[in-house]
Amino acid sequence: MSLSSEEINHIALLARLDLTDAEKAKAATELSQILDSFDTLKELDTDNVTPAESALNLVNVLRIDESRPSLPTEAALANAPEQAANMFVVPRVVEAE
Repeated sequence: MSLSSEEINHIALLARLDLTDAEKAKAATELSQILDSFDTLKELDTDNVTPAESALNLVNVLRIDESRPSLPTEAALANAPEQAANMFVVPRVVEAE
């Protein structure tokens, strides 16, 4: 599958790339090769292939979520430079309207 110059220009525009004519020619060749590879993959018979979430047989190892005591508010705020109503006071980062 060969990509036209209009398609390459459109892809470059979407990717916000300012390509030279030589770069566009190279991109056309490389992208066409990638699309040809996909066409080759489409020819494979995958009817009896079980879909997989990953190519690797990975299993998430998660610990049991157990409730336990947390840091007391007084201890968390002990070194705070400024606090109010049991909360940290931080500089405003969004301008007020």
